[in-house]
Amino acid sequence: MRTAVFSTKSYDRHFLAPLAKQAGHELIFLEPRLVPETAILAQGAEAVCAFVNDQLSAPVLERLAAGGTKYLALRSAGYNHVDLEAAERLGFRVGRVPAYSPFAVAEHTVGMMLTLNRKFHKAFNRVREGNFSLEQLLGFDMHGKTVGIIGTGQIGAVVAKILVGFGCEALFYDVRENQACRDLGRYVSLDELLRKSDIITLHCPLTPDTHHLIDHAAVEKMKHGVMLINTSRGALVDTQAVIAGLKSTKIGYLGLDVYEEEADLFFQDLSDTIIQDDQFTRLLTFPNVLVTAHQAFFTRTAMEQIAKVTVDNLTCFERGESCENEVALKK
Repeated sequence: MRTAVFSTKSYDRHFLAPLAKQAGHELIFLEPRLVPETAILAQGAEAVCAFVNDQLSAPVLERLAAGGTKYLALRSAGYNHVDLEAAERLGFRVGRVPAYSPFAVAEHTVGMMLTLNRKFHKAFNRVREGNFSLEQLLGFDMHGKTVGIIGTGQIGAVVAKILVGFGCEALFYDVRENQACRDLGRYVSLDELLRKSDIITLHCPLTPDTHHLIDHAAVEKMKHGVMLINTSRGALVDTQAVIAGLKSTKIGYLGLDVYEEEADLFFQDLSDTIIQDDQFTRLLTFPNVLVTAHQAFFTRTAMEQIAKVTVDNLTCFERGESCENEVALKK
């Protein structure tokens, strides 16, 4: 099946191409993001393979449908970037990769916590410059700290298991409880979690209900000096609210692997350009902020699984078979 793969990087080609060839699919690898202006590149392709920052809005879907596309293969678990109502109206089927490696994201999450706490990045740079002073590198014991985990799916559960192994107390908040998490800690209200946690980490999907879940009011309820980590979706966090929290020292540590306006920044080399996003550049001025560029998922295990499931989804569609990885479209 002819498939246009948008937002292609070298690693996408490396993992997708062999499996697609084996399954008999023709992949057209395209470097640009999928936006209204680039949708024409998918002309004649039965399927489009999109990543997290590709736009699958109604205008884009209409152009894809006009070009003959019938299937949307998402190289991600989240599908908040898809206009499901438009997809239903235009007759698209949508497949995703619901679970590629919860361990990849969970381990990156804990790595960010440890880096912010023990300042590995600063110590590395100091020693390379011959500076062996320990000034301003003071950390704290993770053991005995209370960690609030918002979102207790597979990733949240793995994060909890790791941190309980460190000797942390785990508090959970989710609309649905996970027995694996109940065995590790206790579920509380969101307000209680915000008030009692030394570290707060986000692992919930982006929906209208969770958009800007961490806003000015939420930050105000947190402990003074709290550590906040987001490796889920950028728009869970109101950037202006966390900047205000950093300035007031309410937020003592901030780790972001995602950013609400990341689409024009992440997954590309902008080292020779002037970044125009003033909020993002403001974040980078704080010494207690750590930003990685949507890297948490990026392990060999995860990339192999993403490629396998994506190709399997394409094969199911081509054969006219039902697929357990399809997104339930809105009626």
